[in-house]
Amino acid sequence: MGKVTGFLEYERLEEGYAPVAQRLKHYKEFVIGLAAEQAKIQGARCMDCGTPFCNNGCPVNNVIPDFNDLVYRGDWKNAITVLHSTNNFPEFTGRICPAPCEAACTLNVNDDPVGIKSIEHAIIDRAWAEGWVHAQPAAVKTGKKVAVIGSGPAGLAAAQQLARAGHAVTVFEKNDRAGGLLRYGIPDFKMEKSHIDRRIAQMEAEGVVFRTGVMVGELPKDSKVTNWAKSSVTPDELKAEFDAVLLCGGAEQSRDLPVPGRELEGVHFAMEFLPQQNKLNAGDKLKGQLRADGKHVIVIGGGDTGSDCVGTSNRHGAASVTQFELMPMPPEQEDKPLTWPYWPYKLRTSSSHEEGCQREFAIATKEFIGEKGKLTGLKTVRVEWKGGKMSEVPGSEQVLKADLALLAMGFVSPVATVVQAFGVELDARGNAKAGVDATNGYKTNVEKVFAAGDMRRGQSLVVWAIREGRQAARAVDEYLMGSSTLPR
Repeated sequence: MGKVTGFLEYERLEEGYAPVAQRLKHYKEFVIGLAAEQAKIQGARCMDCGTPFCNNGCPVNNVIPDFNDLVYRGDWKNAITVLHSTNNFPEFTGRICPAPCEAACTLNVNDDPVGIKSIEHAIIDRAWAEGWVHAQPAAVKTGKKVAVIGSGPAGLAAAQQLARAGHAVTVFEKNDRAGGLLRYGIPDFKMEKSHIDRRIAQMEAEGVVFRTGVMVGELPKDSKVTNWAKSSVTPDELKAEFDAVLLCGGAEQSRDLPVPGRELEGVHFAMEFLPQQNKLNAGDKLKGQLRADGKHVIVIGGGDTGSDCVGTSNRHGAASVTQFELMPMPPEQEDKPLTWPYWPYKLRTSSSHEEGCQREFAIATKEFIGEKGKLTGLKTVRVEWKGGKMSEVPGSEQVLKADLALLAMGFVSPVATVVQAFGVELDARGNAKAGVDATNGYKTNVEKVFAAGDMRRGQSLVVWAIREGRQAARAVDEYLMGSSTLPR
């Protein structure tokens, strides 16, 4: 473990942020990571519990006490080896994971948890700086070909694992650059895309082939899902060419709000708004970009996607930004004896909120109001929750000014037409139906077709996508070779 009495001697140290006025002028990352000595002190706080709940709180089961101890002892090179043993892309999770491991930290029972995420961030950034991250091409090729559909975190993790097992892997991505929702769903100020680019370069050196701008199947007519494909391929062509096909597309079907006025100009999905800014940041040109400049913006949805819309709107120079949440305002401090080691229900304030945002809880939108076809406001009503049921508060209706409304209420499922084009059965939630048991792990009802990530489990975290990609890779490897040495 770290220092035996470290958890008694040292306090939790948070990563820092650049000043608001400074960071609002650009779209680059602004988190100030821990210095080596600071990370060492955080590692010293780890208690090396008899039962380390952080391991199970982490979806990829990172060996957290071990790399905490290694950082405390200054053995950074072995720390990245331990971290990479369970997580292909710690630079992604070290930046954008909500850190369920910290909620499960034993120290969190009656104190502040170990800063596990900040330590992970420090390890991988140092590993890249020191040149410890390099390609690991397979020594022996199997002669088997695998198609991975989707280049988000699930697809990337699966492709890397399969390539290292010796298979010839081709990743298909409908947009112009690889990365999926990592690339076009997460703002650059939370994660710069250079982190994706160098992983793509590493994977290409390991033999992975990326075919971008290629749509597998087709989207429904008038779909709002981001699609910059210039060519297409059919599922039958893929099944004929490859020995296995792994579906790893994202849950890109946004939840809509079918109230009067939905058709007005100025009402858009968050995933119409966010990808455009990322594309511009990459140096591309767009016609008719959605902008928040000088507008009164209302973001409907209180989660991470809504928070990303807040941060992007503020960088555009919005006149005002308001975020709606249907649920009541959570308590500022969770009931630890009741919730630990599970993810707690409590108020979370993001860096984007701190940059300027009016947050409204227990509020619902009844109608979008407009003039001459353009949005001018929202008719809202306050709601209350009793016994798990919602009811409107009489006399609480009001109209709020809005020039731009962004729907950020989560995602309901992957695009059904893509999944169904393969003949894959859907579950009750519209996801690809695939098991996770030892016999039929990640396998669909269609021969040699597998599914993982959001496409199988629905909207989830990046860290869950990485886990699913790794496990699905093992399942595909077992299917092709009869057994697998890939980690679970």
